[in-house]
Amino acid sequence: MLINCVAYENGSKLADISVEDISDYISRQGCFVWVALSDASAEELAVMQHEFGLHPLAVEDAQHGHQRPKMEEYGDSLFVVMHLVEPSEEGEHCTNVGEVDVFVGSNYVLSVRNRSKQGFLGVRERCEREPDLLRHGAGFVLYALMDAVVDRYFPVIDALEVELESIEQQIFGQGGAARDKIKQLYDLKRRSMILKRAVAPLLEAAGKMHGGRVPQICMSSQEYFRDVGDHLGRINGSIDAVRDTIGTAIQVNLSMVTIEESEVTKRLAAWASIFAVCTAFAGIWGMNFENMPELKFRYGYGIALGLIVSTCGYLYYRFRRAGWL
Repeated sequence: MLINCVAYENGSKLADISVEDISDYISRQGCFVWVALSDASAEELAVMQHEFGLHPLAVEDAQHGHQRPKMEEYGDSLFVVMHLVEPSEEGEHCTNVGEVDVFVGSNYVLSVRNRSKQGFLGVRERCEREPDLLRHGAGFVLYALMDAVVDRYFPVIDALEVELESIEQQIFGQGGAARDKIKQLYDLKRRSMILKRAVAPLLEAAGKMHGGRVPQICMSSQEYFRDVGDHLGRINGSIDAVRDTIGTAIQVNLSMVTIEESEVTKRLAAWASIFAVCTAFAGIWGMNFENMPELKFRYGYGIALGLIVSTCGYLYYRFRRAGWL
């Protein structure tokens, strides 16, 4: 579906144009066309391929979708794939992974957004408010799109960190079942891996756009791509820290379960020892003697009960002081 198709010249918007007029504008000196598509069909991509002369392999990747984040050069043009990681409508702890494919040439930018409801109208408005930067052409538009995608990763990593802190408090506060906490931690690890798969390859791709042999399209915007690379580096470091903390939290949770089981075992052993004393006395004197012990002793029964109670009470006191009860 076509979202918009706009022509720009010298950093200023010329007009909203139709797809049929694209070839007229991209042939003009200093003019470039920015087209945005959402969930594009094969027919729409074929039209764009004809208008912009897109490489068939890049079009095939955009058509199939589910690509790894990357940046590929095809002659004087670039093909960039980025993942859009956002909360899913299915639930609080579900993550939706969309994709945006960006074709960039000296006189055009084509963005194809798939499986995502968050558009890039704000990016277009931002670029149009900065005509001095928009004069850099298609390279600056690519930076603006990449910067918008990366900025959407920050709330995701912040949410992961907040949720991890909450689970850690539950572990040490003994709130909830151990099985539930392990399940939450593994779910958190799965979502962190989704973000990792979006960030790590894109960090590598952004590195190719500043320093070294930079594509001609990005030459005038190198410092901006360096800023994007810095942001991706921060996010990548935060993801690694979250993953390490998750692994530690899983081990701590298992250790806490072991400690709790040990405490229960000690309590059971203490009570078993107390009842063993009662059983030992009852086994020695039996239950059918008259005025026991010893036979025919008038106060024997009371003394026997007192001895049993006092011994059990002493054992209870000692176990209590030792922390077993």
